[in-house]
Amino acid sequence: MKKIFTLITTLTAGLTAFAQEEPKVKFSGYLETYYGYDFNKPSDHNRPGFIYSHNRTNEVNLNLGFIKAAYDSGSIRANLAVMAGTYTNANLAAEPGVLKNIFEANAGVKLSKSENLWIDAGIFASHIGFESAISKDCWVLTRNMASENTPYYESGAKITYGTKDGKLTATLLYLNGWQRITRVNGNNKPAGGLQLTWKPTAKITVNYSNYLGTEGADSVRVNRLYHNFYGVFQLTDQFGLTMGFDYGTQQKVKGSSDKNKVISPVAIAQYKFAPKWAVAGRFEYYEDKNGIFISSGTPNGFRTKGYSLNVDYSPIQNAVIRLEGKTYDSKDKIFVREGNSVNANSTLTASIAVAF
Repeated sequence: MKKIFTLITTLTAGLTAFAQEEPKVKFSGYLETYYGYDFNKPSDHNRPGFIYSHNRTNEVNLNLGFIKAAYDSGSIRANLAVMAGTYTNANLAAEPGVLKNIFEANAGVKLSKSENLWIDAGIFASHIGFESAISKDCWVLTRNMASENTPYYESGAKITYGTKDGKLTATLLYLNGWQRITRVNGNNKPAGGLQLTWKPTAKITVNYSNYLGTEGADSVRVNRLYHNFYGVFQLTDQFGLTMGFDYGTQQKVKGSSDKNKVISPVAIAQYKFAPKWAVAGRFEYYEDKNGIFISSGTPNGFRTKGYSLNVDYSPIQNAVIRLEGKTYDSKDKIFVREGNSVNANSTLTASIAVAF
């Protein structure tokens, strides 16, 4: 009887300890619905072609919803998230089959017991830009033009090193291409990139990212080089400033030293004027004269300014209700209103985003 009692006590203690352990697999989710009104009133309810997130107008819709499972043992980690929404339809249209519904799918191994050094492979969020697909994490409801026209996601492998104090992170990437899960047919040259993130304090983040790859089949492929700089400065508990600058070049034709270029500066200021309320303003400019990313077919190419004003209300920590007004002002008449070409495009967008 004493042995049985001892066995029961030991088993009970073990089960109690097991129940108190932190689970290695964590489940989470995100859901964002929105309504956008485009004052140019497009008959097909689509926003201009260079917009990929919140790209439907005059209808209530799902921008992005996903369910995610994350595993972390300390030396092995993995993430899997499946998604749906208009963001999915617009951004993954070129991907085959069920890959269109993969938001994230990657696995990683820690390479050192003493250092924060990892290798990860699979599908993961882009290393370029400060505005992601998850609108709740961004200061403004919709994305800036540079974020819309750089990768939201990428596929490949990466090695990441972080200092023990968490102030510096460096990532080297081997990629299948510019926002590609599957490679472009006929293109057999890999792409790559680098990301350096410096956080000297908890309120300052400075980042540099780049991308080097080729576009098109091998017979006609041209080189693309892209640079992304940004800084996030939380100057006080209430006021923050984000500033970014993108610069990219691409060969005009294979073997040529002549290059087309794109530039895009952006600045965002956010002010939290009450515990649950915040307001943000954004100015952006995007210049792509030769249509590397945005083709306008007009004499001056795509040369557009953007102005946004955003109001957030967060009734609870993991949810936000948002309203944004935005205007694009282009040098050429690249927009359409009632069958006529115009220089401007204005929208109002409202959303409800919940993370769980």
